[in-house]
Amino acid sequence: MQRFEGKTVIVTGAGSGIGKATAKRFAEEGATVALLGHSDSVETAVKEMPGDKCFALKVDVRNSENVKAAIDAVVEKTGQLDVLYNNAGAAEMKPPEEHTDEDWDKVIRTNVDGVFYCSRAAIPHLEKTKGCIVNTSSVSGIGGDWGMLAYNTSKGSISNFTRALALDLGKRGIRVNAVAPSLTDTKMAKGIMADKEKLAKFQERMPLEAPAEPEDIAAVVSFLASDDARMVTGVILPVDGGVTAANGQPAIG
Repeated sequence: MQRFEGKTVIVTGAGSGIGKATAKRFAEEGATVALLGHSDSVETAVKEMPGDKCFALKVDVRNSENVKAAIDAVVEKTGQLDVLYNNAGAAEMKPPEEHTDEDWDKVIRTNVDGVFYCSRAAIPHLEKTKGCIVNTSSVSGIGGDWGMLAYNTSKGSISNFTRALALDLGKRGIRVNAVAPSLTDTKMAKGIMADKEKLAKFQERMPLEAPAEPEDIAAVVSFLASDDARMVTGVILPVDGGVTAANGQPAIG
């Protein structure tokens, strides 16, 4: 499929994991893709993209001025913006009282402020193309977890941010949706993936058992960004192997 031929896509957090896989998916479908990230990994990732229409920009999404400058630079380079995928994220796993101010700020400023800054800067450009925004929420933005207070707070914010922004932008021709993954085999989840006992607990709760691969999430993001989803907006779509299908009670059958 070449659903994004002639279109420009921005992917944040594109240096690894879901962001990198999604940038590759968009590129495979014909898009010009700007890979945004705060580390050198984004420069490495762009070398692995198919075709010759991808480029990298080092950006800290927590800095609103840098975000606006980067998005404006993408539009100046390509002439347009059709899709913004807000994927950059951070997490902390510890008891509430052990969250330092720095821990809290890192997660909230990356996962919430960064999504707002990127979306705000992109709106004028997306209005011209009748484009769309896709955000990475999480099953942790649908229900709570133990030991992940800052992360749950941030992803709950993104779920409702997505709904509210969809309402505000719908009449302007801009769709806004989010994916909500569960455990996915990425750098952020390496501690769980390396712990057989923890991994088994996740597999017990996932009807499809195996953790998702980044490409599984990328496929759903590309659907939500495509014209195939032209009547879909304000949706938080679980890509979770069936985790949220359960009511939380244990399996006893």
